[in-house]
Amino acid sequence: MVSPISSRTYGVIPGGATNEARRVEAWTLTGNGGLVLETITYGGIVTRLLAPGFDGKIDDVVLGLSDLDSYLAGNPYFGAIIGRVAGRITDAAFTIDGKTYQLARNEAPNHVHGGVCGFDKRVWGATPLERADGAPSLRLAYRSPDGEEGYPGNIEVSVTYTVTNDNVFLIETEATADRTTPLCLTNHSLFNLAGEASGSIADHRLEIFASKYVPAGEDLTLTGRLELVAGQGNDFHMARRLGDVIPELFRNHGDLYMLPKHPAHELALAARLEELTSGRVMTVSTTENYLQLYTGSRLSGTCSGKSGVAYGPYAGLCLECQGYADAANAALRKDILLRPGERQRHATAYAFSISSAGTTISRSRQNADCASIGGTRQL
Repeated sequence: MVSPISSRTYGVIPGGATNEARRVEAWTLTGNGGLVLETITYGGIVTRLLAPGFDGKIDDVVLGLSDLDSYLAGNPYFGAIIGRVAGRITDAAFTIDGKTYQLARNEAPNHVHGGVCGFDKRVWGATPLERADGAPSLRLAYRSPDGEEGYPGNIEVSVTYTVTNDNVFLIETEATADRTTPLCLTNHSLFNLAGEASGSIADHRLEIFASKYVPAGEDLTLTGRLELVAGQGNDFHMARRLGDVIPELFRNHGDLYMLPKHPAHELALAARLEELTSGRVMTVSTTENYLQLYTGSRLSGTCSGKSGVAYGPYAGLCLECQGYADAANAALRKDILLRPGERQRHATAYAFSISSAGTTISRSRQNADCASIGGTRQL
């Protein structure tokens, strides 16, 4: 019988003049429903996510690389934990309580995804957890010191991955800080429900349950305005084929959507993705206030994946649940400010199912899916 959770050595990060070599572990979580997750302690990267489709066919539905050396050589954040702040910070600076903090301009003139060495490039401590339902669960922990990448305060942060018995990949985050600091975590998995080596996501059908979005400027930083999606090319209220929609999106990239107001610690339905040939459906629910769609437009074909297939533009897409990314915008960043004595907690659930012969699932089915993964679940 296969153990629901196991580990092995994935590789070793070489040491240098000022640091020792560090071992990186790979952990595999196997759920009773057929969903299998592999993550590594380097960046909390989700390296594999095996999901059942029509006729029991299993495919790996996240983009990723074949070994640690490939991840260390540089990649577009495949499957990683992003922090301290996911997204772009305008002019790589923000001000809190009258003090301005300067960050790395790692996407000049802006700061992106936590800096030069963000959470995606740190080695996390891993602890398997016991759950009452027996579902495999792994807690990843990291202590980010005061001043790391220019951010104030020491932060204790944990990210817990769980594969439930009904094929839900659940991500739960928790953090405390000893000084006020912005913290906006997300997971940067790029999904392709037909399989990571299958080519473009153009034939995927996407729904996003949001009526407002935040437009981006020319350098993809957020403008701070909220606009209605109704009548615009980025309106996903009804399921739309991505190949038809991507040309209508700003820079073909995707936008940050403001989700409908919901109780702070309840999972709320955010998006639904469907791929007809495999029959796979992925429903996204979250406690977060925003959903970032990224279409994979910047993938260039220079990076070959686990199967040796080059990842070209639109080989996968992100549905990242997070707070308001631009910490420089005082009006909208309030939901990501973490203060001493507070505890920031969030959860995001990616629920996998199989459609009925590729037919469109009704909204009542969508709501049922949300309830089945804990639509009123209190954290």
